[in-house]
Amino acid sequence: MAQEVKKILYVEDEPDIQKVAKLALEHVGGFEVLVCSSGPEAIENAPGFAPDMILLDVMMPGMDGPATLEALRKIESLKHTPAVFLTAKVLPTEIRRYKELGALEVIAKPFDPMALSDQVRALWNNR
Repeated sequence: MAQEVKKILYVEDEPDIQKVAKLALEHVGGFEVLVCSSGPEAIENAPGFAPDMILLDVMMPGMDGPATLEALRKIESLKHTPAVFLTAKVLPTEIRRYKELGALEVIAKPFDPMALSDQVRALWNNR
């Protein structure tokens, strides 16, 4: 049987969205979630946490989601970890660009907190 998704690295600079997503993923989905507020924080903490999946906000000050994913991909243990972008920018051209960067999928913001865990599981199972 395929491994189950248990540990999620969530990179998001907005504290309110962090809280909602963490609550939804942990209490509704039963995941273990490490929240990082920036790309550099994620790069520093991700290897020790060893996530099964990475959720990334696209627009963050300083280092954005795509740059963060690129940096995380340079870490040997995270090279093949499925990554999903969360963004309000969901035009087909942008979604195509995110997938070209190596994202598994894009989840539109604002997302439904009650459905987020199911979305994550479905993406994991269909990858």
